[in-house]
Amino acid sequence: MRDISGKQITLRTATGIGMVTCSASTVDHIKNDTLPKGNMFDVARAAAFLAAKNTSQLIPHCHPVGIDGMSVEFEILDPVKHQQELAIPLDGLYGVVIRSEIKSIGRTGIEIEALTGISIAALTVYDLLKNIDKHLSIGPIRLLEKTGGKSGQKYFNTPPKCAVLVCSDSTFEGKREDRSGKKIIEILNEHGITAAAYDIVPDERIHIQEKIRAWVNEDYAYIFTTGGTGLGPRDKTVEAVKELLERDADGIAEAMRVYGQMRTPLAMMSRAVAGAINETLIVTLPGSSNGVRECLEAIMPAVFHARKMMKGGGH
Repeated sequence: MRDISGKQITLRTATGIGMVTCSASTVDHIKNDTLPKGNMFDVARAAAFLAAKNTSQLIPHCHPVGIDGMSVEFEILDPVKHQQELAIPLDGLYGVVIRSEIKSIGRTGIEIEALTGISIAALTVYDLLKNIDKHLSIGPIRLLEKTGGKSGQKYFNTPPKCAVLVCSDSTFEGKREDRSGKKIIEILNEHGITAAAYDIVPDERIHIQEKIRAWVNEDYAYIFTTGGTGLGPRDKTVEAVKELLERDADGIAEAMRVYGQMRTPLAMMSRAVAGAINETLIVTLPGSSNGVRECLEAIMPAVFHARKMMKGGGH
């Protein structure tokens, strides 16, 4: 199965729709509650719940997920009302429409669970009607909407100006190849930011602050530093940045540490900080490429909402 350990835990939702077509006389039986096997909808709804909860046992690449809420509703087919959602010609058709909405707080989407629930509900309806109707059919079954994770999230229309500052004596002196700064640029590229300023400075307060001030004056929206967030005697980035910050963004640093702590107990040693200078957000990241990747997984793409807030756009 696909590795989802790097994905954010967020509220995920999915809404789907399906249909079982039948004869007009069968619809009359449904409306009048005169089906031979009794109330069809209660049984089909229970079947949908059971199917959704067992999706990972039916679909090989689906991860087990916790379902935090699910509704299944049934309607008699209305060709006018349901035309757009079902996306097929409905004139002259009769049947039952099944709609499901499902919620989960987790790392992966919940749409397959919603569609599995609808599918099994449709099969249950088919089973309960087959004795009185020989012309049943199932479908279409469609996803109408999904939210959560990265789907539907758009934090900028134009890629913001970003800058990457590597704070390392050995890298500045050419004794060590930079990997963490290049990793930041790689991840920015993945999020649609294909051009970022880049520089390397020694682990000295004055050099770090000079470069940050220069980028702030050039109105860079985001500055990501790498290195100098640990407890070593030359780890000076945090102190240098703290002196410049006008407003703290403690939640960003907390999110990175919590995310890292779930992967290694050494994450608690990070002294990373984040905050704003004018309309520029500065985030200090660890000096390792793996630490950089994990920290950015924890805060992207949501961190790009900060620019709107700093310009007075609110939440």
